[in-house]
Amino acid sequence: MDYITIKLPFNVDGDVAKELLSTAWLFKTATYRVLSSARRGLLPGNRIGWKDMFRGIAYEVIPNRRYADGAAILVMSIYESCRELGIDFRSVELSDWLVFQQSELEYPNRNITLKPNHEFHITTIKYDGSIGRVVVRPTVPGSYRQLLDAIITGRVEYMGRVVIIDYGVRNNRLWVHGEVQVTVPLDVYYERMARHRRNAGKLIGGVDVNTDRINLVIIDEDGELIDHRTFWFSEVTTRGFPKHKAWSIISMRIHELLDYTYNNGVKTLFLENPEVLGRLRLVWIMNGDRKHENYNYKVSVFRSSIIERIAMKAPLYSIRVRYVNPKGTTNSTEHEELMRRYGLDRHTASAYLTALRGLKHQR
Repeated sequence: MDYITIKLPFNVDGDVAKELLSTAWLFKTATYRVLSSARRGLLPGNRIGWKDMFRGIAYEVIPNRRYADGAAILVMSIYESCRELGIDFRSVELSDWLVFQQSELEYPNRNITLKPNHEFHITTIKYDGSIGRVVVRPTVPGSYRQLLDAIITGRVEYMGRVVIIDYGVRNNRLWVHGEVQVTVPLDVYYERMARHRRNAGKLIGGVDVNTDRINLVIIDEDGELIDHRTFWFSEVTTRGFPKHKAWSIISMRIHELLDYTYNNGVKTLFLENPEVLGRLRLVWIMNGDRKHENYNYKVSVFRSSIIERIAMKAPLYSIRVRYVNPKGTTNSTEHEELMRRYGLDRHTASAYLTALRGLKHQR
């Protein structure tokens, strides 16, 4: 089953901010401990094995089973991403982030509990190990309220995560700006959010995302090139360009992309797997591996964020989203051959290769 994550921003201060921040720091410390231990020996082959092996290590730091398991599964996901991208797991270090999560999909989510009024009751851990609960009321866009209501009325299992984006002191009070992230089954999102209920298209799209553009290629069921187009947002790469305005422009280009795709008969859109890139947001690659041919930290963070937004918006147009492994879509013999055969630029050829890989997998 495929899943999608929605992000709900919040601002808190005072004691609530203190407890969220302490939980995030304890979770990160627990993740450090698990990562350090995982580097030293043979590793399990599944989620249950990772939990069994590392729960105790994490629990010594953050005394909550669900958060302890969340730290173990986070390190497991980093390990899996390193394997897929050919990066030495023993060379990675955690980057500058503050997050806490539970790994289970459940309803109701015990640690990050959605309530009927769209507020979240969140389990927190203080530095002395005592456990509490705080209430966070995030900003919920109108389009997401129906989805959150559906989670409650349908008793839909979901995973919760809290991300600390920024914090500081104002007027002698600690404040925190962050996000509550809710991961839900993609079919639930489709059902509640779609603008177009029908899509009679039969064609296949492939997308390549870069820092200044999105390249789209449309192919038929035989893999023949039908159309290609580039959606630019190069102005957002200017130094000092406001972040909020940048994402507004990118969101406009994403809607233009999806509208064009829908109106040109595309039923399924293939993207590079954001989990492979996105899980590595939490990792700094050491010993020169940041220049590995399949991985660049800053570009990967930006690209995976755009890919996630495309995946989130595609259901509004009744377009299915599927993923392919990003390894080799930019640098490979097959990629160079497509450039020569069709006279395509590098990014359009990457989109074509993504579509072809998706077609092969679909068959």
